[in-house]
Amino acid sequence: MSKIIGEALPNMPWQDKPSGYNAPVWRYTQNPIIQRDAQVNSNSIFNSAVIPFEGGFAGVFRCDSRSVSMDIFAGFSQDGLHWEINEQPLQFEGDEYVTKREYRYDPRVCKIEDKYYISWCNGYHGPTIGLAYTYDFKTFHQLENAFLPYNRNGVLFPRLINGKYAMISRPSDTGHTPFGDIFFSESPDLTYWGKHRYVMGTINSDASAWQSKKIGPGPVPIETDRGWLLIYHGVINTCNGFVYRMGAALLDLHEPWKVLARSRNYILGPETLYECVGDVPNVTFPCAALSDSETGRIAIYYGCADTVTGVAFTTVDELLDYMDKYPL
Repeated sequence: MSKIIGEALPNMPWQDKPSGYNAPVWRYTQNPIIQRDAQVNSNSIFNSAVIPFEGGFAGVFRCDSRSVSMDIFAGFSQDGLHWEINEQPLQFEGDEYVTKREYRYDPRVCKIEDKYYISWCNGYHGPTIGLAYTYDFKTFHQLENAFLPYNRNGVLFPRLINGKYAMISRPSDTGHTPFGDIFFSESPDLTYWGKHRYVMGTINSDASAWQSKKIGPGPVPIETDRGWLLIYHGVINTCNGFVYRMGAALLDLHEPWKVLARSRNYILGPETLYECVGDVPNVTFPCAALSDSETGRIAIYYGCADTVTGVAFTTVDELLDYMDKYPL
């Protein structure tokens, strides 16, 4: 058995794998856990991040308004399933050149030492990676943008690697990116980023066509005794448009740009009505994962059809065994 390196989380959401179910990831039977109208003025709530906080859970949520304006909001839950999301978006303290809002979407949340760091797609003359930290999910201090435009899906590692902060991201363009590979970057201070390394890219053949158009990192990587477990999204361009699915990869603990394993098959894709029908159909987009080091359990939070939020379950052994069974 493989082991998650981290803290125990006995109160995380969980449902056992259904009898006779063959796939490595299974959906919560009460999905979606957050409906599109959970706020007074929300059109959709999806692609959001959660983390353990003060005995319960906190999160940062993408909530598009009924004018379809994109912003991020704090929320809280006792069980990780029933959420109260603030009606006002995050307000950031910091330099006026970076706190000025163009748009904000698709956040991730990562705890490093005593701070909770939020990364998101920030509008600064085009999409780039915004960074901020908080201690209480009430006051937020914005840092410098990590990269020049254009970039999306900036995801921090939950500890320093070789004495440096580490991030994976997907360089982008100003439009609906028709390409996408994952890169690694490191920083001594969360301001200056460099040592950029290619991690992995699309598969331009039918060997693994579900990830043939673009890929991007999902939740904060999970540390295991075999390496960093990365859950990511992959996209195929079909005659009916893009389809977003989830995959898994294993990265080297000390040099995370080195891929040790990667699944040929996707681990979860759009199948249910709430994943296939919405503002953007056929999307399962992972942004957060809770994990319990004692049991190896993992709960994945994901956006469904760019409209609502769902949760699905797996274990570290399920994902690593699946990569071994269906290697790329």
